[in-house]
Amino acid sequence: MSIPNTITLGRLLSAPLAVYLILAGELGWTFWLFMAAGASDALDGAIARMFRARTALGAYLDPIADKVLLVSVYVALGNVGQLPLWLVILVVFRDLMIVGGVLLAYTLKESLAMQPLGISKLNTAVQLVLPVAVLAPHGLDFTQPVFYGYDLVRLLVWLCTVTTVASGLAYLGRGRILFDRTGGIK
Repeated sequence: MSIPNTITLGRLLSAPLAVYLILAGELGWTFWLFMAAGASDALDGAIARMFRARTALGAYLDPIADKVLLVSVYVALGNVGQLPLWLVILVVFRDLMIVGGVLLAYTLKESLAMQPLGISKLNTAVQLVLPVAVLAPHGLDFTQPVFYGYDLVRLLVWLCTVTTVASGLAYLGRGRILFDRTGGIK
């Protein structure tokens, strides 16, 4: 297995540890684990490009590792009351809808360009920043007023809601076009 894929696998395996730490109330440690996972995402990509070590496995494994870690952290933070449960449900529902769309395209024997939409890139950025904002006061040992934490978190919750809904609707629109073009399931 290539070095970038090994790093990606490590990020994937960090998801259960992140969940455990959150449920155990170790939000400071979770912050640092989440930051290390983010750094590993940048590192595996840089190594793959620099050493021309891109692989088909890595192309699939990298976004899966990212999504598993992110959804796991959201579910755990929702479970301990650090994120609203309705937001956790919305984020998970959107991701399941996208996976369902990919499976439908596969069923219809349609090739998909796995290019994320612009709104989806913004949504991913917001979805990544939100847990950092929630966890940072614990990991950096400062009180919320330094960043006006609660207000920042509240703003990010609503921004995450808007971008999650918008990107979900955009993917639904894309799926509808595909469904109409292929004539649906026969």
